[in-house]
Amino acid sequence: MKNLIIRAITGALFVIVLVGGIVFNPYSLLILFTIITAMTVWEFTTIVNRHMQLHVNRFITTAAAAYLFVAVWAFNTNIMGAEVFIPYLISVIYLLVSEIYFDRPDNIQNWGMTFMAQLYIALPFASLNTLCFISTPAGVSYYYWYALSLFIFLWASDTGAYLFGSWLGKHHLFPRISPKKSWEGSIGGGITAIAASQIIASFVPFAETLSDTLSRLLWAGLALLTVIVGTWGDLTESLLKRRLGIKDSGNILPGHGGMLDRFDSSLLAIPAAVVYVYTIMLNIIH
Repeated sequence: MKNLIIRAITGALFVIVLVGGIVFNPYSLLILFTIITAMTVWEFTTIVNRHMQLHVNRFITTAAAAYLFVAVWAFNTNIMGAEVFIPYLISVIYLLVSEIYFDRPDNIQNWGMTFMAQLYIALPFASLNTLCFISTPAGVSYYYWYALSLFIFLWASDTGAYLFGSWLGKHHLFPRISPKKSWEGSIGGGITAIAASQIIASFVPFAETLSDTLSRLLWAGLALLTVIVGTWGDLTESLLKRRLGIKDSGNILPGHGGMLDRFDSSLLAIPAAVVYVYTIMLNIIH
């Protein structure tokens, strides 16, 4: 009972902080997700160093990842031009070149995990800026609904998957990696996320120029895509933990594990949402 209460309180605070950081203003988004990016990369590099006996440079890898979020934010807000990426490129060169000065058998694995941290964690979080800042003829506008809806769909899917899976779950979705996941739970999660998308569609159009019917269809499409790709994201982290022989990626969130445990689904869902939103914008809205 005590663990359930702790889990509920942690979950509620997590949602409040995340929603507040996205909705409040562009600067709260910057601060919140720069911190989240840094914490998640630090956690990732810590577990691969510990459980794979590697020597990934945690400090530089984490600093580079956090800076990438800041750089993409500055670029998308038109505060700075492409020159903002120069320090990040320098850090990439450093992380590659520095390994040649160490004569150790894990050089290649260090490179692999260093740049997995950038591609698997830093780049998806940085891509969140692309969902939040929309270019218009009048300039750049901060439109947080695409990003916020993505997390709402993932939370709705998790809830639906748990309820439907507990009630009806009989057929394993991916027993080799995650024995507890079922097809029934995944389908239930998709239904719950689509239902959440229609609630959002009742108040927020996908774009101002679209009819209500098309807007609802596009929100439902984003919800379905988020659930499918988010499930792959969850399975990706499950495979990582299984290969490392760990249950949770960390313990920073009581009752919920680590940062990777909380953002595993979103790490693949964010880039997929960017592709979806911008494909729709280029081919339907404009």
